[in-house]
Amino acid sequence: MARAGIAAVLVLTALLPAAAAPCEPAQPQSPANVTAPGLLGTWWYVAGAAQLPQHLLELLLIDHGHLRVEPGAGGQELLVTQHVAAGGRCLSSNSSYFHLPDGGGTALVKHATTQQTMGTLLNLSSEDVLLIQHQLQKERTYSALYLYARNQTVSEAQRDEFARHAQRLGLSEGEIVYAPWRQELCQGEETQDGGAPGTAPPATGPASPAPSGAGSAMNQQQ
Repeated sequence: MARAGIAAVLVLTALLPAAAAPCEPAQPQSPANVTAPGLLGTWWYVAGAAQLPQHLLELLLIDHGHLRVEPGAGGQELLVTQHVAAGGRCLSSNSSYFHLPDGGGTALVKHATTQQTMGTLLNLSSEDVLLIQHQLQKERTYSALYLYARNQTVSEAQRDEFARHAQRLGLSEGEIVYAPWRQELCQGEETQDGGAPGTAPPATGPASPAPSGAGSAMNQQQ
C-alpha cells in the first residue's frame, strides 16, 4: 500500500496542511452542544465523505476503525486515540484531542502538539452518533465529514441525516463511503495499549494533506 494511503486513513489528522488556517464551512452547520461525559468512551467509525478525489479514493482503504475518548488534564480537553484498519494492519494515532470551550460553544478537534484547529463537532438528533467536519485548503476549499456511532451500525434515519449534512457541505451521495467491516483487526480494547502492529507514536507536527503523503508521522512508520 502506498505511504500516502496509509497516512490518509487516520481520518482526524489527514486533512490539515501545515500552512492552512481553519476555514468557514461551505454551508452553515449547527455546532454540537456536547458535554465531556457524553463524549467519553468508544466511538465506532461508520462512514466518511470527501470532496477531494484522492482522499475519496483513500477512504475506500478503510475496513473499520474506532475512536477512544478519555479525560484529559483539564475539563476542557478530551484525549482522542484513533484506530483504523487498512491494508491488513491496525494503525493507531493519538495526535488530536477534543476541545470543549467554557460556557458552551463550538466543540473543536485540535492537534495535540500545535493546538491548531482541525475540525468541529456537529449536531445530530441522537446522542449515540458523532459527526465531525473537516475542511482542507488547497487550490480551493474541500470539505470532508465523518460519522461515528456508539454501535458499529446506524439506522437508516441516521444515514439519511448524515447524507443531508454532507449535502449541505456540497458533498454528493457518491462521495460518501461506508466502512465495510470485513476484518477483525482493531476491535475495542485489543488496541488500547498501543501495542498493535502498525501503531504510530504521537505526531510531532501537523499531518500533511492526504494527497501529498509528506510530513506525516504515519508515513515515517511505513
